[in-house]
Amino acid sequence: MVSMHTSPSELPGTGDAGGMNVAILATAVELAKRGVEVDLLTRASGAAETTELADGVTLHQLEAGPRGPVAKQRLIEVTDEFGEAVANLTGRGDPRYDVIHANYWLSGLSTLPVALELGLPFVQSFHTVAAMKNASLAPGQEPEPEQRVRTEMYLANQASAVVAGSAAEVTALIDEVRAPADRIWVIPPGVDIDLFTPTRADAADLRVRSALVIATGRPIIAVVGRVQPLKDQELAIRVLAELHALRGWAPVLVVAGEATPGADGYAASLRTIAADLGVLTEVRFAGALSRDELADLLAAATVTIIPSHSETFGLVALESAASGTPVVAYRAGGLVESVSDDVSGLLVDTRDPRDWARVTAGLLDDAARLERLGRLARHHAEGFTWAATATALLGVYASLR
Repeated sequence: MVSMHTSPSELPGTGDAGGMNVAILATAVELAKRGVEVDLLTRASGAAETTELADGVTLHQLEAGPRGPVAKQRLIEVTDEFGEAVANLTGRGDPRYDVIHANYWLSGLSTLPVALELGLPFVQSFHTVAAMKNASLAPGQEPEPEQRVRTEMYLANQASAVVAGSAAEVTALIDEVRAPADRIWVIPPGVDIDLFTPTRADAADLRVRSALVIATGRPIIAVVGRVQPLKDQELAIRVLAELHALRGWAPVLVVAGEATPGADGYAASLRTIAADLGVLTEVRFAGALSRDELADLLAAATVTIIPSHSETFGLVALESAASGTPVVAYRAGGLVESVSDDVSGLLVDTRDPRDWARVTAGLLDDAARLERLGRLARHHAEGFTWAATATALLGVYASLR
């Protein structure tokens, strides 16, 4: 399983690490439980290194390009070198692998030639599709380059199979990427229902309030993800200000995640906007959280809001639901599938912060509805497990042998 531009072991919410990192590692662990030996291949930021992450799951950090971080937009310059490192690891005479599964377009670009040379089945997961992102750009956001758009078209047509995470992604793959429909498999991601659970809520509430200095009983709204215009944490802050205007007071908004490379200015602007709107004291910038810390936050939160312009699926929505915390999300892309409207949360049709505030206030002011949605949300999340994801993926691999 190849993830060239970001290591599956990286902490989500830092750098370019996010839901894809969680999905790759969780799926690999479940595959290993089913007797599959999984190597995770990524570009080393330093010296080459091999690490066992779990029984049957080994991380290989391969040297390609200069030592140290390389800007994401420059990584295409080292795809050939990374592919050569993968070919050397694989073994040209007697390949050690049965399948190469590329995650993200850069991984596909670097390793499709390896699969073709060795005659190995090649599976491509995009995780985010340029055409979907370009159709829902945040104001001022640069569109994905034409080179990526064309590369995704090429990969989708050359791959033995393409794995999509949602029906929304399938639509984009067929309509915009022109992927062969008979080679697309829909396998949604899962959620760790033992880690993200309502049973940790009481202890989590104490830990979160102590760490972030939040008064007992004060409602908490969580917004989780890498800080960038696409995720639109600015909308979350404007929703908080509208809640203050509606109610005369506001809950505490916890922003979990760090700025992606190049988004430092956007991250800094969030504090300025919160100060200008008079709600800076009601915002906690928590930075990137460990998986346990995130599970605590989502269990302690009253509501999670997901204001992203576009999500291929929306893993945070499942993690919040598994925690028994309803979600308020934008009705777009894969969020329509990760959030079951009026079951695990509520979908908002506009990007007007007043509309979001009214929907959120309706939950905060209705304890019975909040409790009902929290209970139903947990049940909804239990339908998505990493075990099911891995089992379905095994079916894809078996079909290609």
